[in-house]
Amino acid sequence: MRPTGAAVLLFGGAIPLTLALVLFDTELWPVALATSFACLVLLGVDAVRTPGPAALRREVTGPEILYIGDADPLRVSLSLAAPRPLEVEMIVDVGALLEPLPPAQVRVEPGPPTDIEMPLVPVRRGTAVVERAWYRWTGPLGLIRRTAVDPMDQEIAVVPNVRAVKSEAIRFSEWSATLGIKPESRVGQGSEFEAMRDYVAGLDHRWIDWKHSARHRMLVCKEFRTERNHQVILAFDTGHLMSEPVDGVSRLDHAINAGLLVGYVSMKSGDQTGLYAFDSDIGMWVEPLGGLQNFGILQARTGRIDYSESETNFTLGLARLAERLSRRSLIILQTDFVDTTTAELMVENIARLTARHLVLFVSIRNPELNELINRRPSDTSDVARAVVATQFQRERQVVFERLRRLGVYCLDVPRERVGVGLINSYLDIIGQELI
Repeated sequence: MRPTGAAVLLFGGAIPLTLALVLFDTELWPVALATSFACLVLLGVDAVRTPGPAALRREVTGPEILYIGDADPLRVSLSLAAPRPLEVEMIVDVGALLEPLPPAQVRVEPGPPTDIEMPLVPVRRGTAVVERAWYRWTGPLGLIRRTAVDPMDQEIAVVPNVRAVKSEAIRFSEWSATLGIKPESRVGQGSEFEAMRDYVAGLDHRWIDWKHSARHRMLVCKEFRTERNHQVILAFDTGHLMSEPVDGVSRLDHAINAGLLVGYVSMKSGDQTGLYAFDSDIGMWVEPLGGLQNFGILQARTGRIDYSESETNFTLGLARLAERLSRRSLIILQTDFVDTTTAELMVENIARLTARHLVLFVSIRNPELNELINRRPSDTSDVARAVVATQFQRERQVVFERLRRLGVYCLDVPRERVGVGLINSYLDIIGQELI
Protein backbone atom coordinates (compact mmCIF):
# COMPACT_ATOMS: atom_id res chain seq x y z
CA MET A 1 0.00 0.00 0.00
CA ARG A 2 1.39 3.39 -0.99
CA PRO A 3 0.09 6.93 -1.65
CA THR A 4 -0.83 7.92 -5.18
CA GLY A 5 0.14 11.01 -7.11
CA ALA A 6 -3.13 12.64 -5.99
CA ALA A 7 -2.13 12.16 -2.33
CA VAL A 8 1.24 13.77 -2.99
CA LEU A 9 -0.42 16.75 -4.64
CA LEU A 10 -2.88 17.03 -1.74
CA PHE A 11 -0.14 17.16 0.88
CA GLY A 12 2.04 19.28 -1.37
CA GLY A 13 -0.73 21.86 -1.60
CA ALA A 14 -1.67 21.68 2.09
CA ILE A 15 1.82 22.43 3.41
CA PRO A 16 2.23 25.85 1.69
CA LEU A 17 -1.34 26.69 2.69
CA THR A 18 -0.69 26.02 6.40
CA LEU A 19 2.59 27.97 6.28
CA ALA A 20 0.84 30.90 4.63
CA LEU A 21 -1.88 30.91 7.31
CA VAL A 22 0.67 30.88 10.15
CA LEU A 23 2.76 33.63 8.55
CA PHE A 24 -0.34 35.75 7.96
CA ASP A 25 -1.59 35.39 11.53
CA THR A 26 -0.01 33.27 14.23
CA GLU A 27 -3.42 32.96 15.89
CA LEU A 28 -4.52 30.79 12.92
CA TRP A 29 -2.19 27.95 13.83
CA PRO A 30 -5.16 25.74 14.94
CA VAL A 31 -6.65 26.12 11.44
CA ALA A 32 -3.33 25.15 9.85
CA LEU A 33 -3.07 22.13 12.15
CA ALA A 34 -6.65 21.14 11.37
CA THR A 35 -5.90 21.32 7.64
CA SER A 36 -2.96 18.93 7.95
CA PHE A 37 -5.01 16.64 10.20
CA ALA A 38 -7.87 16.62 7.67
CA CYS A 39 -5.47 15.49 4.95
CA LEU A 40 -4.28 12.64 7.17
CA VAL A 41 -7.88 11.66 7.93
CA LEU A 42 -8.75 11.56 4.20
CA LEU A 43 -5.68 9.38 3.60
CA GLY A 44 -6.66 7.02 6.42
CA VAL A 45 -10.30 6.78 5.27
CA ASP A 46 -9.18 5.92 1.74
CA ALA A 47 -6.75 3.30 3.09
CA VAL A 48 -9.53 1.67 5.14
CA ARG A 49 -11.99 1.63 2.25
CA THR A 50 -9.50 0.27 -0.30
CA PRO A 51 -9.93 -3.53 -0.64
CA GLY A 52 -6.84 -5.53 0.22
CA PRO A 53 -5.24 -8.23 -1.96
CA ALA A 54 -7.29 -10.91 -0.23
CA ALA A 55 -10.53 -9.27 -1.40
CA LEU A 56 -9.51 -9.61 -5.05
CA ARG A 57 -9.50 -13.29 -5.98
CA ARG A 58 -7.25 -13.95 -8.96
CA GLU A 59 -6.92 -16.99 -11.21
CA VAL A 60 -4.68 -17.17 -14.30
CA THR A 61 -4.89 -20.05 -16.80
CA GLY A 62 -2.52 -20.37 -19.76
CA PRO A 63 -2.36 -22.87 -22.65
CA GLU A 64 -0.11 -25.91 -22.39
CA ILE A 65 1.12 -25.57 -26.00
CA LEU A 66 1.60 -22.57 -28.30
CA TYR A 67 1.90 -22.84 -32.06
CA ILE A 68 4.24 -20.67 -34.14
CA GLY A 69 2.21 -18.18 -36.18
CA ASP A 70 -0.90 -18.44 -33.96
CA ALA A 71 -2.02 -16.61 -30.83
CA ASP A 72 -3.67 -18.41 -27.92
CA PRO A 73 -5.30 -16.62 -24.99
CA LEU A 74 -4.04 -16.30 -21.45
CA ARG A 75 -7.23 -16.29 -19.40
CA VAL A 76 -7.48 -14.23 -16.20
CA SER A 77 -10.48 -14.52 -13.89
CA LEU A 78 -11.03 -11.79 -11.25
CA SER A 79 -13.72 -11.85 -8.58
CA LEU A 80 -14.29 -9.23 -5.86
CA ALA A 81 -15.37 -9.85 -2.27
CA ALA A 82 -16.25 -6.20 -1.62
CA PRO A 83 -19.46 -4.12 -1.82
CA ARG A 84 -18.22 -1.63 -4.44
CA PRO A 85 -16.73 -2.18 -7.93
CA LEU A 86 -13.03 -1.82 -8.47
CA GLU A 87 -10.94 -0.53 -11.37
CA VAL A 88 -7.99 -2.91 -11.70
CA GLU A 89 -4.92 -2.36 -13.87
CA MET A 90 -3.11 -5.57 -14.75
CA ILE A 91 0.11 -6.49 -16.55
CA VAL A 92 1.70 -9.90 -17.11
CA ASP A 93 5.46 -10.42 -17.45
CA VAL A 94 6.45 -13.01 -20.08
CA GLY A 95 9.77 -14.46 -21.24
CA ALA A 96 11.78 -13.64 -24.35
CA LEU A 97 10.01 -16.22 -26.54
CA LEU A 98 6.70 -14.33 -26.29
CA GLU A 99 5.73 -10.88 -27.48
CA PRO A 100 5.32 -8.44 -24.53
CA LEU A 101 1.74 -8.13 -23.33
CA PRO A 102 0.23 -4.63 -23.10
CA PRO A 103 -1.31 -3.48 -19.80
CA ALA A 104 -5.01 -4.25 -19.36
CA GLN A 105 -7.54 -2.27 -17.36
CA VAL A 106 -10.81 -3.88 -16.28
CA ARG A 107 -13.74 -2.98 -14.05
CA VAL A 108 -14.41 -5.77 -11.57
CA GLU A 109 -17.95 -5.89 -10.19
CA PRO A 110 -18.96 -7.69 -6.98
CA GLY A 111 -20.50 -11.08 -7.65
CA PRO A 112 -19.70 -13.24 -10.68
CA PRO A 113 -16.05 -13.29 -11.79
CA THR A 114 -14.84 -11.03 -14.58
CA ASP A 115 -12.89 -12.84 -17.30
CA ILE A 116 -10.08 -11.30 -19.37
CA GLU A 117 -8.24 -12.81 -22.34
CA MET A 118 -4.75 -11.67 -23.25
CA PRO A 119 -3.21 -13.05 -26.49
CA LEU A 120 0.07 -14.93 -26.16
CA VAL A 121 2.01 -14.61 -29.42
CA PRO A 122 5.17 -16.76 -29.72
CA VAL A 123 8.11 -15.42 -31.71
CA ARG A 124 10.36 -18.51 -31.59
CA ARG A 125 10.13 -22.20 -30.83
CA GLY A 126 11.30 -23.46 -27.45
CA THR A 127 9.94 -23.24 -23.90
CA ALA A 128 8.18 -19.96 -23.18
CA VAL A 129 7.59 -18.72 -19.64
CA VAL A 130 4.76 -16.67 -18.14
CA GLU A 131 6.69 -15.22 -15.22
CA ARG A 132 4.30 -13.19 -13.01
CA ALA A 133 1.11 -11.16 -12.96
CA TRP A 134 0.87 -7.65 -11.45
CA TYR A 135 -2.38 -6.07 -10.22
CA ARG A 136 -2.89 -2.48 -9.11
CA TRP A 137 -5.95 -0.57 -7.94
CA THR A 138 -6.73 2.63 -6.03
CA GLY A 139 -9.18 3.52 -3.29
CA PRO A 140 -12.47 5.39 -3.80
CA LEU A 141 -10.78 8.76 -3.11
CA GLY A 142 -7.79 7.96 -5.33
CA LEU A 143 -5.27 8.60 -2.55
CA ILE A 144 -4.10 5.05 -1.79
CA ARG A 145 -2.87 2.42 -4.24
CA ARG A 146 -2.60 -1.28 -3.50
CA THR A 147 -0.49 -3.76 -5.47
CA ALA A 148 -0.58 -7.56 -5.68
CA VAL A 149 1.99 -9.81 -7.38
CA ASP A 150 1.35 -13.44 -8.29
CA PRO A 151 4.53 -15.38 -9.24
CA MET A 152 3.60 -17.96 -11.89
CA ASP A 153 6.69 -19.30 -13.71
CA GLN A 154 4.41 -21.28 -16.00
CA GLU A 155 6.28 -23.03 -18.81
CA ILE A 156 4.58 -23.37 -22.20
CA ALA A 157 5.98 -25.42 -25.08
CA VAL A 158 6.18 -23.49 -28.35
CA VAL A 159 6.01 -25.96 -31.25
CA PRO A 160 5.58 -25.86 -35.04
CA ASN A 161 2.10 -24.97 -36.19
CA VAL A 162 0.53 -28.42 -36.54
CA ARG A 163 -2.92 -26.91 -36.08
CA ALA A 164 -2.52 -24.95 -39.30
CA VAL A 165 -1.00 -28.01 -40.98
CA LYS A 166 -4.09 -30.13 -40.43
CA SER A 167 -6.55 -27.38 -41.38
CA GLU A 168 -4.61 -26.66 -44.59
CA ALA A 169 -4.38 -30.36 -45.42
CA ILE A 170 -8.18 -30.64 -45.43
CA ARG A 171 -8.29 -28.20 -48.36
CA PHE A 172 -6.35 -30.69 -50.47
CA SER A 173 -8.25 -33.84 -49.54
CA GLU A 174 -10.18 -33.87 -52.81
CA TRP A 175 -7.07 -33.26 -54.91
CA SER A 176 -5.24 -35.98 -53.04
CA ALA A 177 -7.96 -38.46 -53.98
CA THR A 178 -6.45 -38.52 -57.48
CA LEU A 179 -3.25 -39.88 -55.97
CA GLY A 180 -4.80 -42.85 -54.25
CA ILE A 181 -5.63 -41.41 -50.82
CA LYS A 182 -9.27 -42.33 -51.43
CA PRO A 183 -10.35 -45.66 -52.96
CA GLU A 184 -11.19 -44.27 -56.38
CA SER A 185 -8.39 -43.60 -58.88
CA ARG A 186 -8.37 -41.55 -62.05
CA VAL A 187 -7.86 -43.56 -65.22
CA GLY A 188 -4.57 -42.86 -66.95
CA GLN A 189 -2.91 -41.26 -63.94
CA GLY A 190 0.27 -43.05 -62.92
CA SER A 191 2.00 -46.21 -64.06
CA GLU A 192 0.88 -48.87 -61.58
CA PHE A 193 -1.68 -51.35 -62.95
CA GLU A 194 -5.03 -51.18 -61.19
CA ALA A 195 -7.69 -53.16 -63.13
CA MET A 196 -9.24 -53.99 -66.50
CA ARG A 197 -12.37 -52.29 -67.81
CA ASP A 198 -14.50 -52.15 -70.94
CA TYR A 199 -13.35 -49.68 -73.50
CA VAL A 200 -15.64 -46.68 -73.97
CA ALA A 201 -15.38 -43.76 -76.35
CA GLY A 202 -12.99 -41.11 -75.16
CA LEU A 203 -10.37 -43.41 -73.62
CA ASP A 204 -6.86 -43.40 -75.02
CA HIS A 205 -6.28 -46.17 -77.56
CA ARG A 206 -2.88 -46.83 -76.00
CA TRP A 207 -4.61 -48.31 -72.97
CA ILE A 208 -6.31 -51.06 -74.99
CA ASP A 209 -5.08 -54.56 -74.14
CA TRP A 210 -5.30 -56.35 -77.50
CA LYS A 211 -4.66 -59.85 -76.15
CA HIS A 212 -7.49 -59.64 -73.63
CA SER A 213 -9.70 -57.94 -76.19
CA ALA A 214 -9.18 -60.86 -78.62
CA ARG A 215 -9.88 -63.38 -75.86
CA HIS A 216 -13.11 -61.66 -74.76
CA ARG A 217 -14.09 -60.61 -78.30
CA MET A 218 -14.62 -57.05 -77.11
CA LEU A 219 -12.36 -54.09 -76.51
CA VAL A 220 -10.98 -53.92 -72.96
CA CYS A 221 -8.36 -51.52 -71.62
CA LYS A 222 -6.14 -51.18 -68.60
CA GLU A 223 -6.62 -48.81 -65.70
CA PHE A 224 -3.62 -47.39 -63.90
CA ARG A 225 -3.16 -45.64 -60.60
CA THR A 226 -0.46 -43.40 -59.25
CA GLU A 227 2.39 -45.33 -57.69
CA ARG A 228 2.77 -44.83 -53.96
CA ASN A 229 5.44 -45.57 -51.35
CA HIS A 230 7.77 -42.85 -52.64
CA GLN A 231 10.47 -41.45 -50.40
CA VAL A 232 10.15 -37.74 -49.53
CA ILE A 233 12.90 -35.96 -47.58
CA LEU A 234 12.20 -32.64 -45.84
CA ALA A 235 15.60 -30.92 -45.80
CA PHE A 236 15.90 -27.72 -43.74
CA ASP A 237 18.76 -25.25 -43.82
CA THR A 238 19.08 -23.98 -40.24
CA GLY A 239 21.89 -21.47 -40.88
CA HIS A 240 21.87 -17.83 -39.87
CA LEU A 241 19.96 -16.63 -42.96
CA MET A 242 16.98 -18.78 -41.95
CA SER A 243 16.75 -17.00 -38.58
CA GLU A 244 15.71 -13.76 -40.30
CA PRO A 245 12.14 -12.85 -39.32
CA VAL A 246 9.46 -12.53 -42.00
CA ASP A 247 6.23 -10.95 -40.72
CA GLY A 248 7.35 -11.53 -37.13
CA VAL A 249 8.24 -15.25 -37.54
CA SER A 250 11.61 -16.63 -38.62
CA ARG A 251 12.08 -18.13 -42.08
CA LEU A 252 12.96 -21.45 -40.44
CA ASP A 253 9.62 -21.62 -38.64
CA HIS A 254 7.73 -20.78 -41.85
CA ALA A 255 9.72 -23.53 -43.56
CA ILE A 256 8.97 -26.08 -40.83
CA ASN A 257 5.24 -25.31 -40.91
CA ALA A 258 5.15 -25.74 -44.69
CA GLY A 259 7.29 -28.89 -44.46
CA LEU A 260 4.96 -30.45 -41.92
CA LEU A 261 2.02 -29.65 -44.18
CA VAL A 262 3.49 -31.50 -47.17
CA GLY A 263 4.72 -34.24 -44.82
CA TYR A 264 1.18 -34.75 -43.52
CA VAL A 265 -0.22 -35.01 -47.05
CA SER A 266 2.57 -37.31 -48.26
CA MET A 267 2.17 -39.68 -45.32
CA LYS A 268 -1.57 -39.74 -45.81
CA SER A 269 -1.08 -40.58 -49.49
CA GLY A 270 1.10 -43.57 -48.66
CA ASP A 271 4.57 -42.09 -49.16
CA GLN A 272 7.43 -42.28 -46.68
CA THR A 273 8.64 -38.96 -45.24
CA GLY A 274 12.02 -38.28 -43.63
CA LEU A 275 13.61 -35.26 -41.99
CA TYR A 276 17.04 -33.69 -42.39
CA ALA A 277 18.44 -30.46 -40.86
CA PHE A 278 21.90 -28.97 -41.32
CA ASP A 279 23.94 -25.77 -41.05
CA SER A 280 27.72 -25.92 -40.61
CA ASP A 281 27.24 -29.54 -39.50
CA ILE A 282 24.52 -32.16 -39.51
CA GLY A 283 21.81 -31.18 -37.06
CA MET A 284 19.16 -33.90 -37.35
CA TRP A 285 18.32 -36.96 -39.40
CA VAL A 286 15.08 -38.96 -39.21
CA GLU A 287 14.71 -42.05 -41.37
CA PRO A 288 11.75 -41.91 -43.78
CA LEU A 289 8.58 -43.08 -42.05
CA GLY A 290 5.33 -44.22 -43.61
CA GLY A 291 1.79 -44.06 -42.28
CA LEU A 292 -0.09 -41.16 -40.78
CA GLN A 293 0.34 -42.67 -37.31
CA ASN A 294 4.02 -41.68 -37.49
CA PHE A 295 3.31 -38.03 -38.17
CA GLY A 296 3.58 -37.33 -34.43
CA ILE A 297 7.21 -38.49 -34.51
CA LEU A 298 7.94 -36.08 -37.36
CA GLN A 299 6.22 -33.27 -35.48
CA ALA A 300 8.14 -33.92 -32.26
CA ARG A 301 11.50 -33.99 -34.03
CA THR A 302 10.86 -30.74 -35.93
CA GLY A 303 10.20 -29.11 -32.56
CA ARG A 304 13.81 -29.89 -31.63
CA ILE A 305 15.34 -28.20 -34.67
CA ASP A 306 17.31 -25.33 -33.18
CA TYR A 307 18.21 -21.92 -34.58
CA SER A 308 21.81 -21.35 -35.57
CA GLU A 309 24.11 -18.41 -36.21
CA SER A 310 26.52 -20.50 -38.27
CA GLU A 311 27.19 -20.23 -41.99
CA THR A 312 25.56 -23.06 -43.92
CA ASN A 313 27.96 -25.65 -45.31
CA PHE A 314 26.13 -26.96 -48.40
CA THR A 315 29.04 -29.16 -49.46
CA LEU A 316 29.04 -31.13 -46.21
CA GLY A 317 25.28 -31.01 -45.64
CA LEU A 318 24.11 -32.17 -49.07
CA ALA A 319 26.92 -34.74 -49.42
CA ARG A 320 25.96 -36.36 -46.10
CA LEU A 321 22.32 -36.35 -47.18
CA ALA A 322 23.16 -38.15 -50.43
CA GLU A 323 25.06 -40.80 -48.44
CA ARG A 324 22.01 -41.56 -46.33
CA LEU A 325 19.65 -42.15 -49.29
CA SER A 326 19.71 -45.63 -50.80
CA ARG A 327 16.94 -45.02 -53.37
CA ARG A 328 15.71 -42.21 -55.60
CA SER A 329 13.87 -39.66 -53.49
CA LEU A 330 12.10 -36.34 -53.67
CA ILE A 331 14.25 -33.91 -51.67
CA ILE A 332 12.39 -30.77 -50.59
CA LEU A 333 15.21 -28.35 -49.76
CA GLN A 334 14.09 -25.22 -47.90
CA THR A 335 16.86 -22.64 -47.69
CA ASP A 336 17.76 -19.07 -48.61
CA PHE A 337 20.60 -17.15 -50.23
CA VAL A 338 21.63 -13.53 -50.73
CA ASP A 339 23.29 -13.27 -54.14
CA THR A 340 24.91 -15.32 -56.88
CA THR A 341 28.28 -15.36 -55.11
CA THR A 342 26.99 -16.90 -51.88
CA ALA A 343 24.79 -19.29 -53.88
CA GLU A 344 27.64 -20.69 -56.01
CA LEU A 345 28.52 -23.62 -53.73
CA MET A 346 24.84 -24.28 -53.09
CA VAL A 347 24.10 -24.64 -56.82
CA GLU A 348 27.13 -26.90 -57.39
CA ASN A 349 26.10 -29.32 -54.65
CA ILE A 350 22.45 -29.34 -55.68
CA ALA A 351 23.64 -30.26 -59.18
CA ARG A 352 25.29 -33.39 -57.71
CA LEU A 353 22.02 -34.36 -55.99
CA THR A 354 20.00 -34.07 -59.21
CA ALA A 355 22.08 -36.83 -60.80
CA ARG A 356 20.14 -39.37 -58.75
CA HIS A 357 17.33 -37.57 -56.93
CA LEU A 358 14.58 -35.08 -57.71
CA VAL A 359 15.09 -31.78 -55.88
CA LEU A 360 12.37 -29.26 -55.05
CA PHE A 361 14.08 -26.00 -54.07
CA VAL A 362 11.95 -23.74 -51.83
CA SER A 363 12.72 -20.15 -50.86
CA ILE A 364 10.56 -17.49 -49.20
CA ARG A 365 10.52 -14.09 -50.87
CA ASN A 366 11.67 -11.12 -48.86
CA PRO A 367 8.71 -8.69 -48.63
CA GLU A 368 11.06 -5.81 -47.81
CA LEU A 369 12.71 -6.05 -51.24
CA ASN A 370 9.38 -5.72 -53.03
CA GLU A 371 8.46 -2.82 -50.78
CA LEU A 372 11.70 -1.00 -51.56
CA ILE A 373 11.29 -1.57 -55.29
CA ASN A 374 7.64 -0.50 -55.47
CA ARG A 375 7.83 2.42 -53.03
CA ARG A 376 7.61 5.87 -54.56
CA PRO A 377 11.00 7.55 -53.93
CA SER A 378 11.08 10.81 -52.00
CA ASP A 379 14.84 11.46 -52.20
CA THR A 380 18.04 10.06 -53.67
CA SER A 381 18.53 7.58 -50.83
CA ASP A 382 15.19 5.92 -51.70
CA VAL A 383 16.31 5.65 -55.32
CA ALA A 384 19.59 4.05 -54.23
CA ARG A 385 17.77 1.52 -52.06
CA ALA A 386 15.41 0.65 -54.91
CA VAL A 387 18.34 0.11 -57.27
CA VAL A 388 20.12 -2.20 -54.81
CA ALA A 389 16.91 -4.14 -54.13
CA THR A 390 16.31 -4.56 -57.86
CA GLN A 391 19.84 -5.90 -58.28
CA PHE A 392 19.25 -8.45 -55.52
CA GLN A 393 16.01 -9.54 -57.21
CA ARG A 394 17.79 -10.00 -60.53
CA GLU A 395 20.54 -12.08 -58.94
CA ARG A 396 17.93 -14.30 -57.28
CA GLN A 397 16.29 -14.87 -60.65
CA VAL A 398 19.68 -15.79 -62.13
CA VAL A 399 20.15 -18.46 -59.45
CA PHE A 400 16.64 -19.85 -59.97
CA GLU A 401 17.19 -20.01 -63.72
CA ARG A 402 20.43 -21.97 -63.21
CA LEU A 403 18.64 -24.41 -60.91
CA ARG A 404 15.80 -24.93 -63.39
CA ARG A 405 18.30 -25.75 -66.14
CA LEU A 406 19.70 -28.45 -63.85
CA GLY A 407 16.25 -30.03 -63.61
CA VAL A 408 15.44 -28.65 -60.17
CA TYR A 409 11.85 -27.70 -59.39
CA CYS A 410 11.90 -24.19 -57.90
CA LEU A 411 9.39 -22.49 -55.64
CA ASP A 412 9.91 -18.82 -54.78
CA VAL A 413 6.75 -17.46 -53.14
CA PRO A 414 5.66 -15.15 -50.29
CA ARG A 415 5.49 -16.75 -46.87
CA GLU A 416 1.65 -16.98 -46.87
CA ARG A 417 1.72 -19.09 -50.03
CA VAL A 418 4.63 -21.39 -49.31
CA GLY A 419 2.46 -24.17 -47.84
CA VAL A 420 -0.05 -24.17 -50.69
CA GLY A 421 2.75 -23.89 -53.25
CA LEU A 422 4.55 -26.88 -51.74
CA ILE A 423 1.42 -29.01 -51.87
CA ASN A 424 0.73 -28.06 -55.48
CA SER A 425 4.32 -28.87 -56.47
CA TYR A 426 4.23 -32.18 -54.60
CA LEU A 427 0.96 -33.22 -56.24
CA ASP A 428 2.27 -32.24 -59.66
CA ILE A 429 5.50 -34.24 -59.20
CA ILE A 430 3.73 -37.33 -57.88
CA GLY A 431 0.99 -37.11 -60.52
CA GLN A 432 3.58 -37.07 -63.31
CA GLU A 433 5.51 -40.00 -61.84
CA LEU A 434 8.76 -38.00 -61.81
CA ILE A 435 10.30 -39.77 -58.83
